[in-house]
Amino acid sequence: MTQSTGSATTHLVVIRGNSRTGKSTLSMALRERPMSVVGQDHVRRIVLKESLSGEHLDTVELLDLMVRFCLDSGRDVVLEGILYADLYGTMLTRLLADHVGHNHVYYLSAPFEETVRRHRLSPDTANWTSDDMRQWWHDEDLLGLPDEIVLDADAPAAQALSRITADLDAEGSR
Repeated sequence: MTQSTGSATTHLVVIRGNSRTGKSTLSMALRERPMSVVGQDHVRRIVLKESLSGEHLDTVELLDLMVRFCLDSGRDVVLEGILYADLYGTMLTRLLADHVGHNHVYYLSAPFEETVRRHRLSPDTANWTSDDMRQWWHDEDLLGLPDEIVLDADAPAAQALSRITADLDAEGSR
């Protein structure tokens, strides 16, 4: 049974990818449109205080509820995170199917070595190691949706942002 969410004018942007591919940077830039940003890491680490290990089933459910609430309130939404296909894929597929507005799904792809390089330059480098990142790594973890777009995370962030904003503008974003 489907549960429609949002309206014909709302936009849902899903940005997925491995750690350090630029998901949060893009999401914060899109927030200026304005768009509500629902971040997997924030929900998992801050709101629910879930550890890095485990299945994060509460996170899956809360992300779904938060995005639906925002869409049903008339807000455009960016949902961002690693969002593994095997754990989050069913929820994401159902959410996209239920959303009556415009959907945009992006996967940021970068080589593992590049994500490790970026991590070494980040202020929170002490929070996890490249070995941790290797354990989390899912190469090209696509959802298999027909409209899923793979963006090269090695390209400048402005290029990915331009692509996403052009897609939003083509769909009549507010």
